[in-house]
Amino acid sequence: MKIYDTRVKKKLEFVPLKDKAARIYVCGPTVYDDAHLGHARSSIAFDLLCRTLRALGYDVLFVKNFTDIDDKIIKKAKESGISVAEVAESYIQAYLRDMDALLVRRPDIMPKATENLSAMAALITKLLDKGIAYKLDSGDIYLNVQQDPRYGEISGRGRDDENQARIHNDEQKRDERDFALWKSYKGADDFGYESALGLGRPGWHIECSAMIEEVLAYQNKEFAIDIHGGGADLLFPHHENEACQSRCATGRELAKYWMHNGFVNIDGQKMSKSLGNSFYIKDALKTYSGEVVRNYLLGTHYRALLHFNEEDMLLAKKRLDKIYRLKQRVASGFSGGLSGARAAMQTTPIKMECEFCAEILESMSDDLNISKALSALEEMIHSANTSLDSTPKDKELKLRILTSLDFIWELLGIGGGDCVEYFQQGVGWEQRARIEELIAQRTQAKKARDFARADAIRTELESMGIVLSDTSDGTIWEVSLGEI
Repeated sequence: MKIYDTRVKKKLEFVPLKDKAARIYVCGPTVYDDAHLGHARSSIAFDLLCRTLRALGYDVLFVKNFTDIDDKIIKKAKESGISVAEVAESYIQAYLRDMDALLVRRPDIMPKATENLSAMAALITKLLDKGIAYKLDSGDIYLNVQQDPRYGEISGRGRDDENQARIHNDEQKRDERDFALWKSYKGADDFGYESALGLGRPGWHIECSAMIEEVLAYQNKEFAIDIHGGGADLLFPHHENEACQSRCATGRELAKYWMHNGFVNIDGQKMSKSLGNSFYIKDALKTYSGEVVRNYLLGTHYRALLHFNEEDMLLAKKRLDKIYRLKQRVASGFSGGLSGARAAMQTTPIKMECEFCAEILESMSDDLNISKALSALEEMIHSANTSLDSTPKDKELKLRILTSLDFIWELLGIGGGDCVEYFQQGVGWEQRARIEELIAQRTQAKKARDFARADAIRTELESMGIVLSDTSDGTIWEVSLGEI
């Protein structure tokens, strides 16, 4: 597999530190607010990476943290009148619900910063003992960037700029690039934890380095982990500072490869809560299913800038519809639908080679080349439908198509749901009950040969945005695309 390494600014062949294993760390959210599409895009990008590596046979250990210590969390707690822990936990659960809705597989380990304070204190103590970190009169502890000649290697930047604003500036700092490892408790309006360093809280950057060392790092390799990832906005200063402090503390590099996903823009501005143009995932899910949002976000290469456009979201829905329409065709002809088809796969002696599966995996193995992969998917769907038009009862053909669709679900995380449920998404329980009631009335009217009444009910349902299909198994209803 080839991946684009931000540090060297080119695609490299992925050579793991340990044969057929991949240890991956991605910076998770600071949990002071609901997740937006920028968070969703990053999560989906690295979900695709893990799915691809696993499809290639790698044993993946994926870690993504929660930053549950931060000035913004403290501020939100004061405003809300609840504890810092309660604020953080509420947004952690909201984040997990959003990611589940987007069909993002949960990381293998999800450490919290608050669970690893002792590891952070130990790492900071090591830096103090080496003379690389220093303490101010205030009790704050900073890292002396001048002690690391390789500082700036990952981002290509080493000077302070506006993106460094999250790092508290202090006149006692030895260099403007020095960053806080520990913030000492300043009084009643402050917040802190008891630790070996005294009362206080860790700086933002030390949290990830410590959690990597605690739960993921190799102890006998040149690099701590294989891949470190996150959004492009974290490249500097966060990832640069992570790499610096880990290198200085342990004597080895933090990650062999660095991967960064691009921004999400709305009306030409980078999505950021501080800019006030956030599009929360929870709001998107009020109109679109999580699978549609996922299909939309994965449609742009992970490193490219994604300009949010609601028309493109509708196109993503139409592309997903094609997958589920094909699944419906595959299910027809088998007793029990898809369940019957899967049972047949277990008992029918068919050679289930999948040239399409190999083609799409090859595309994703080229730095997650999603455009090429989706083009192959479109071609497969077209070819499959053409073949089914010619031989609609060919069960062996249908099983081969199902093999391809199952692989798409495993690799891209789309198309794995129930067809009926997919086409009925977005309908509330009260409206659903009304639809079922009208369908029952229509069925009775048809039995009584009152076709005028039956047609009137169909027209009423169509005015509600509901389309009916009469099948041998009864009447099936769907939401028309125009109502999405």
